[in-house]
Amino acid sequence: MKDLIDKLNKGFENRVRLGIMSALMVNDVIDFLSLKELLNVTDGNLASHLNALEGLEYIAVKKEFIGKKPRTSYVATNLGKLEFNHHLKALEELVKRSS
Repeated sequence: MKDLIDKLNKGFENRVRLGIMSALMVNDVIDFLSLKELLNVTDGNLASHLNALEGLEYIAVKKEFIGKKPRTSYVATNLGKLEFNHHLKALEELVKRSS
């Protein structure tokens, strides 16, 4: 069992980070406001988790202007997708062995 727990990625231990990565796995790009509404979190809370995932190079930031309004969007990097899939597989295996 310990070997399975060691395979879990600490970068995804928080529910907000799991939510961010889950949203990015099914959407090529998602903007800050959509993530905020989807996850029902504050600006500051979301920003801190996005910064953590960006620091791990699991997500990348896209900044653009729509008319005169700035829009910040996020995409999962190849590394982020790979690591998230490994994390999900480790969770699945942990559940299977615990049953």
